[in-house]
Amino acid sequence: MARPLIDNATARRLFLSRHGLATAPNGAARGDALAGVIQDLGFVQVDSVNTVARAHDMILWSRRQAYKPASLRWLNDRKRAVFEHWTHDASVLPVAFFPHWRLKFARDAARLRERWKNWHGSAFHAEIDRVLAHISDHGPVGSGDLADKRPEKSTGWWDWHPSKTALEYLWRSGELSVSRREGFRKIYDLSERVIPPEALNAGHPAEETIDWACAGALDRLGFATSGELAAFWDLVQPDEAKKWVAEALESGRVIQADIALASGGLRCVILRPEVMDGLTDLPAVAPRLRILSPFDPVLRDRNRAERLFGFHYRIEIFVPEAKRRYGYYVFPVMEGDRMIGRIDMKCDRNAGGLDVSAFWPERGVKTGRGRIRRLEAELERVARFTGCADIRFAPGWLRVS
Repeated sequence: MARPLIDNATARRLFLSRHGLATAPNGAARGDALAGVIQDLGFVQVDSVNTVARAHDMILWSRRQAYKPASLRWLNDRKRAVFEHWTHDASVLPVAFFPHWRLKFARDAARLRERWKNWHGSAFHAEIDRVLAHISDHGPVGSGDLADKRPEKSTGWWDWHPSKTALEYLWRSGELSVSRREGFRKIYDLSERVIPPEALNAGHPAEETIDWACAGALDRLGFATSGELAAFWDLVQPDEAKKWVAEALESGRVIQADIALASGGLRCVILRPEVMDGLTDLPAVAPRLRILSPFDPVLRDRNRAERLFGFHYRIEIFVPEAKRRYGYYVFPVMEGDRMIGRIDMKCDRNAGGLDVSAFWPERGVKTGRGRIRRLEAELERVARFTGCADIRFAPGWLRVS
């Protein structure tokens, strides 16, 4: 039997609706409403880059433009409705997911214990015990509070002082949690003093967590391959996701379909039967122009973004007509269900201005007055969000080839 075909426009509409970008970014943006946005997304990536705004703040602002960064801090630091841990990178997750993260704690602990033992020798275990005892007796700490001598010879990314390594290991293995951040510095405490008891004391067998993770990833993506299910949380192994897909197909929980790609090809994916049945009822994507974080969930998988939107978004792309390279920290611009360009901008916090260096429209995208007005309106919203009093455009900022 031939697989059903989902045209590219419908696939983009479904994908954006599952990522909270199909409707206008209105609505409440604190307390339970904000927790609901994070629940719907599954997680929000945390990143230190702050040229305009932190990644997690911009991701949430793109979906609720009433959002204020203090609202997320309150959810984590006071209400404890979310916790910070690792997916493919550091992320904020609903605290209800904590019991399922025990599988990741165990797997990360085994992997990191062996790796760090080889680098730091037998003293590694003693340092873990020392750091854990210090926090138990004296309360939350940051890595700078336990500073000690760094190795004389660089060992690359893991060239941390021993107490920093111990803190990271204890966090990744679940014994410590991020109580709060000061600036962007993580402050660690015992998980039992951070995670609410109902989440801390719950647990699930590995097979339940694998089912939860694969099903939850599919619900948030709308459609996926087994590899995309495994990569979503980075919680299950690729072979575990493949097995889940095979069993879900056998039981009828999911079906296969072909997605039409922006390039004109097809890609076989799975989705739930009820999602397939509801495709004709999907609302149109709001035509609003949005500036997204480079870490936005719709762009996290760069290959998928290219297949679905025809948007080649990579680090260090050389653009001959622009005579420069741009990539990770140049902001994607989306209008409706299309990626229409990328913009280079930065907040000058000393002068209080938003500096716009360049906007590169995608090939075939026209930059008429209406579109430029919509872009300027979004830049004004970005400026208000970041506290910039004005927008300063560099000469020749509109890079039309």
